[in-house]
Amino acid sequence: MNADHTAAQLDELLENTSRTFALTIPLLPEPTRRAVTTAYLLFRIADTFEDATRWSVTQRTSALQDFAELLHEPTAQHSESLARAWVANPPVEHDGYVDLLGKTPIVMEAFRDLQSTSRAIIRRHVERTVHGMSGYVSRARDADSLKLRDLHDLREYCYVVAGIVGEMLTELYCDIHGDISAEARYLYKRARYYGEGLQLTNILKDSATDATEGRTFLPKTLQRSRVFALARRDLELAEEYLHALQRTRAPRGLLAFNALPLLLAWATLDRVEEQGPGAKLSRPEVFDIVAKMEAALESGAPISGRREKVAPV
Repeated sequence: MNADHTAAQLDELLENTSRTFALTIPLLPEPTRRAVTTAYLLFRIADTFEDATRWSVTQRTSALQDFAELLHEPTAQHSESLARAWVANPPVEHDGYVDLLGKTPIVMEAFRDLQSTSRAIIRRHVERTVHGMSGYVSRARDADSLKLRDLHDLREYCYVVAGIVGEMLTELYCDIHGDISAEARYLYKRARYYGEGLQLTNILKDSATDATEGRTFLPKTLQRSRVFALARRDLELAEEYLHALQRTRAPRGLLAFNALPLLLAWATLDRVEEQGPGAKLSRPEVFDIVAKMEAALESGAPISGRREKVAPV
């Protein structure tokens, strides 16, 4: 298949499955953009099975296992066979996610075409997430009954679905952009908390909707104030991560890719704490955040979205 046509198809899948990543991934320079696009879509396939509200627990864990095996045998025949079965009995009602499952062969073709080191990094981390997701899915009594027990359980879940992604991205950055390796140890120590902070922000924002769908990410015995404090501490560590990337003089697009979700998370966390679950940033506010980020990138100043001192957890 023509490389430009494949890229266009991947970008369309990205736009149909994530507004945030459709905005940020195109900021990345190549070949990082192609690797991260492919990785995101692989993680999104796994997420779709974890969130498969139309499937039983057994169907969800079986699909996750099949997907893990596909990562080791990403042939056209294997991916086409699984895609047909998944689409014949869609696990969710989201059209974009179902379309992605049907186009799994395109994603796997892109995966096969990556550099061998990038492919190995992505496979290892996606497998770790799939294994962790299977554990959480297996705990559920039915498709809509995920309930986390306490703060430790919440943090472990965030690690499985987001912290591992942060570690994967860090490894990809260091592999593709050699100069970043000078800060590798510093970055790795903060990568999981970067992912955790973004995930906690989303959980706090979406908690009302999740509850109506049977998912209790925020245990009833856990004070929301502790979760907000933890999210703010995580976002502080994420800023340290971003500043380390700035010190390495990483490509501007890579800095923007990491900065924008962080700045949006800071602003969203403030909004949700003030107005409650479901509160969102307006389009003009997002445009203003992007403009301030661009100005900071232009000047080389350390990028920060924090508004106040973080309280102890």
